Amino acid sequence: MKSILLAAAAALTLAGCAGGSGASGSGQAPEPRKRIDVARFYSGTWREIARRPMSITDGCVAGATEYGPGRQGGIEVLDSCRMGSPKGELKTVGGPGTILDPGFNAKLRVDYKLYGFVPVQRDYWVLDRADDYSWFISADPTFRDLYIFTRDPQIGATQRKRLVQRAAALGYDVSKLEFPQQPKR
Repeated sequence: MKSILLAAAAALTLAGCAGGSGASGSGQAPEPRKRIDVARFYSGTWREIARRPMSITDGCVAGATEYGPGRQGGIEVLDSCRMGSPKGELKTVGGPGTILDPGFNAKLRVDYKLYGFVPVQRDYWVLDRADDYSWFISADPTFRDLYIFTRDPQIGATQRKRLVQRAAALGYDVSKLEFPQQPKR
């Protein structure tokens, strides 16, 4: 487990420094489209349906992000996945989140503490979401990382295709997306 956490620390650190563009053109993600209801969005579990490949997620399936209330009005974030299969070894990293655009609430900065003391900071923008909060598309502001999350771990091929098309419409190269296995209902 220590080697997995060490790899996670290195990958998060390197991911924050890496260059590259996720799309043709701009080096910055598009601005978020819809205001976020904090209580509705930043609570409970979201399932990672698609993502751009990165070393920290190599071998990870059944990815999820859990949001809950944090200290001083912040948001507590716990990212997790299983190694190799939905019943594989659990891998987690978490930390407090701060909303960077109060009122619109679509930009979140998470201060991860790897090993309890190695600080790694990541920004996530919710670029688009369902009106009923059943899915969202997020990215980092540099246009490098891209994620598609749903509340339901199992979605149909039609919905998956529609979400990928929405990400493409935001300017992302979706040909590089991977679709990690999720647990059955």
